[in-house]
Amino acid sequence: MKIFFLSLSIALFAYSCAEKHSTFIQIQELPIDGKVEGNLIVGPSVLNDPNRFVWGGSVVKGDDNKFHMLYSTWECGDSIPSFSNSWVLHSKIAYAVSDYPDRDFKIQKIVLKGRALEGDSTAWDAQMVHNPHVKKFNNKYYLYYGAGKDPGVQPTGSKGEHVDKRNRVQQSQCIGVIEFNSFEDLMNGKYKRFDTPLLTPRTRVKPNNIVMPSPEGTEPKPDNIIVVNPSVVQRPSDGKYLLFFKGNFYNPGWRGVHGVAISDSPTGPFTATDNFVFDIRNEDGTIASGEDPYVWYHKTHQKFYVVLKDFTGKITMGQPGLALLESVDGIKWTKPEKSFFMKKEVILKSGDTLHMNRLERPQLLIAEDGTPEVLYSAGALINVNPTQKGESFNVHIPLKLIEN
Repeated sequence: MKIFFLSLSIALFAYSCAEKHSTFIQIQELPIDGKVEGNLIVGPSVLNDPNRFVWGGSVVKGDDNKFHMLYSTWECGDSIPSFSNSWVLHSKIAYAVSDYPDRDFKIQKIVLKGRALEGDSTAWDAQMVHNPHVKKFNNKYYLYYGAGKDPGVQPTGSKGEHVDKRNRVQQSQCIGVIEFNSFEDLMNGKYKRFDTPLLTPRTRVKPNNIVMPSPEGTEPKPDNIIVVNPSVVQRPSDGKYLLFFKGNFYNPGWRGVHGVAISDSPTGPFTATDNFVFDIRNEDGTIASGEDPYVWYHKTHQKFYVVLKDFTGKITMGQPGLALLESVDGIKWTKPEKSFFMKKEVILKSGDTLHMNRLERPQLLIAEDGTPEVLYSAGALINVNPTQKGESFNVHIPLKLIEN
């Protein structure tokens, strides 16, 4: 009899595990309230600014039941370089607020700038601040961001002597955080800003045109040359904070790779591991290129999910778009049954579907049970890289869960 019940318990446990493993996220994007004007989408479901570029935005619900967005923005116009250069040299972080999660965000003010604009050109985040990621832990708010400064013209004969200012700043990017108690405090400049970054690269390996390279023969780590695009989540199993980031590999061409750093506190210190995460492989064994991860823990499914930009379609096994991966521990990641999260398109309430040239830097609003409710994405209808006209925006896409 004991053997029977033991066998039955094992069978039920195996069935339960199989059921848990079979769960996955599948969403349907709902129409947005907007219309096309020139090269922009405008309307309640889109944040744009006629005087500025608008890019990635991150949203959290506050204690006041309002929805608070922190987003990347910087000047546009004839006196500013084109998009591909100006984000590196001029990006700032601004604040907008709404009574609704997916529309009517009202711009308030710029809340964080490169510290050179405040008189300190030597700070690690002197030149620019970019790609905000806002989280709430233990009744405090944390704004994680990427930033960099110009290390200056490199010595003659060095691997970096021909690297221009734009790329010197780009290669200097690290991840930092500010801590604040309320968005009113943030608006009034009452926050804790640290003099050192949370995370810096351990290796700097590139064949050429590299500032301050690692010694020849160094094996590149996931945090190679840069650490950018932060996404932070607390792991329920041990209370640790996991900071996911992107680094750059060159073997021989560029590809984005990802790693994870771990801490006991939202403000660090964070220690990078040697683990490559989101590491779906190409046929030649190299890691498929992706970027802009947003990671969260799904309480009901009892696992982590990540949505990230898939450059080639290798992760989604289809056309490039937004991909979905899953993990039990936040370290080892696999493809779920459905790994395609969203196409590079936006559906309007008019019934029209718009193909997006850029739909990236995804950030999500997550329900208490772990279900994605709204996707916030940097977007553009055209190739914005050569433009100076500020033809970029943040689009807020409501999501509907498809039961599986």
